[in-house]
Amino acid sequence: MKFSVVIATYNRAEELVKTLDSLRKLQVADPWEVLIVDNNSADNTKEVVLKAAEDFPVPLRYLHEQQQGRSAALNTGIKAAKGEIIATTDDDVRVDPDWLTNAERALQQLGCDYLGGKALPIWSGQRPAWIPEGRSIHWAVIALLDYGPKPLPLDDYVAIGVNMVFRREAFERAGLWDNTIGRKAGTLLGQEVREWCSRARAANLKGFYSPDLVVHHVIPADRLTKKYFRKWFYWHGISRAILYQTKGLDMESPESTALDFSTVPHIAGIPRYMFRTYLQSFFSMISAFVRADQAAAFEHELGLWFFAGVVKERWKDRRQPIPPRRDLVTLQDN
Repeated sequence: MKFSVVIATYNRAEELVKTLDSLRKLQVADPWEVLIVDNNSADNTKEVVLKAAEDFPVPLRYLHEQQQGRSAALNTGIKAAKGEIIATTDDDVRVDPDWLTNAERALQQLGCDYLGGKALPIWSGQRPAWIPEGRSIHWAVIALLDYGPKPLPLDDYVAIGVNMVFRREAFERAGLWDNTIGRKAGTLLGQEVREWCSRARAANLKGFYSPDLVVHHVIPADRLTKKYFRKWFYWHGISRAILYQTKGLDMESPESTALDFSTVPHIAGIPRYMFRTYLQSFFSMISAFVRADQAAAFEHELGLWFFAGVVKERWKDRRQPIPPRRDLVTLQDN
């Protein structure tokens, strides 16, 4: 088996039907399979998958994962996958017909172990004016990504789980996903990709962004609200604070910092300089409001919601030591 496509799903049977229809159109010369991992859905997900499997062009397998969490579900699928190359995506995407073919070519040409690719939007509702049409900090909230037309090493950049491809050996060397910081029902935790990539680098694995690896991600209308964006940034702060506690990675710039935070002055578990940074963000938000620049004001406000999540999580861990930057923790397979 050359390729395995692994999808974790939770209560999205209607969208999953369309995703499976998209996968049917893949043009692949080598043997491939699809594994759908149901993470305790309460809808008719199982029936949808079993019905689609009756005439699916390749093996389509239904799996169930009792432990709640996207990462736990993906781990179940990865363990069961038979492919030499494992691709992960979501239950609300449409893939390009040459998705897997381009993935294999990019792995070979770039000489790497894993890939991240583009995730372009399919808007279910009207895009609000405060969400820029192109790349911005807002894109991470709705799982969109486009680093441009050229391949880039995933050193100072991070991929997103909606469009990633791995050689099987990458998981054997770096381990599986950490479900403690991944998305699960009732939370918006989400640093599992960054955490896995840090372990991958520690295992001397090479990752690249490939512009030819493209999926189209459906953006639900209920996520195109300021309320959702505020909530996401708050949980983003919590997620980054957890990663900071476990890995010693910069909460603002995890890929680029050279600081050893075990030596940085802290107040209530938070690096002291961050209070100055977000005080400036507060005054910048007020200034933008005065200028009637609503987009800039909201962007600064989101930064403050991020900091609120950091404060909440770091207060809990304020007495815990921060590991040195060089001490990358290698987690065991889940």
